[in-house]
Amino acid sequence: MTAAMDLMPNPTTGSAASAGADLIKDSDITTFMQDVVQASMTVPVLVDFWAPWCGPCKTLGPMLEKIVKAANGKLRLVKVNVDDPKNQPLAQQLRIQSIPAVYAFSKGQPVDGFVGALPESQLKKFVEGLAGGAVEDTAAQAIEAGKAALAAQDWAEAAQAFSTALGTEPENPAALGGLARALIGMGEIEEAKEVLAQVPEAQKDHADVHAARSVLQLHEEGSHAAHQLKPLEAAVAANPNDHQARYDYALALHGANRPQDAVDQLLDIVKRDRKWNEEAARKQLVKMFEALGPMDPITVDARRRLSSILFA
Repeated sequence: MTAAMDLMPNPTTGSAASAGADLIKDSDITTFMQDVVQASMTVPVLVDFWAPWCGPCKTLGPMLEKIVKAANGKLRLVKVNVDDPKNQPLAQQLRIQSIPAVYAFSKGQPVDGFVGALPESQLKKFVEGLAGGAVEDTAAQAIEAGKAALAAQDWAEAAQAFSTALGTEPENPAALGGLARALIGMGEIEEAKEVLAQVPEAQKDHADVHAARSVLQLHEEGSHAAHQLKPLEAAVAANPNDHQARYDYALALHGANRPQDAVDQLLDIVKRDRKWNEEAARKQLVKMFEALGPMDPITVDARRRLSSILFA
């Protein structure tokens, strides 16, 4: 495993969760005084009373964790499972009659609270009132910074930014896709594949994940063809209608980090024979557009040129 992978949280070891261990923890009646009452003398502490069988608890819990992490230490979250028999006296003492129930402690005393799963917008306002100011979405900020670094081909900076986002949201598909792209840029191909394997099934078709897979496929195809660059160039020059040679030449050009030239060759195939090999050139262009991004100047220009060819 390379140093690049050290940037990435590993969900199998729980390191992403442990990153916020001081902010979020499970507690029970034996540690409640220390975890909540004493800790609230320094910063406000939210106490989430929940149970494994409680459906709304499963919705509220992750939202609470996300917002508390985004608060960057301005408050903490303690989770108490009221289904545990030893915690039931604590629930009775605090008059917990319905769950999820959230109590806010400050200076050793309960100061606020609510029952039920609030919408995220209301939950954020509740937390901001305790934290004494706006709670920024650090994951979103880190992802934006990562995308800017990707555009500048600053792979290490991008990897660091996306890893920061994953520290808060370990399954964020934009962060996973972005980190995979950064690792590909660094030449860490196997590590990039490991990152993509962590994408939740429900997020497999997310745009950033799809783009990362396109980049990976283009890299592997291009790497295979790159050493053939000169022979393929000669083959195309000798026979401009050798579409397979031109197609392979485009792959080689992309592997040599010459995306504009690769796009030009594929557009030439479409212009000469758009139906060739079940529209392979057009499909490869779409894949390159996904890898480059919709706002990349090469993509914008190539889409315009492709449209003029297809609808001429």
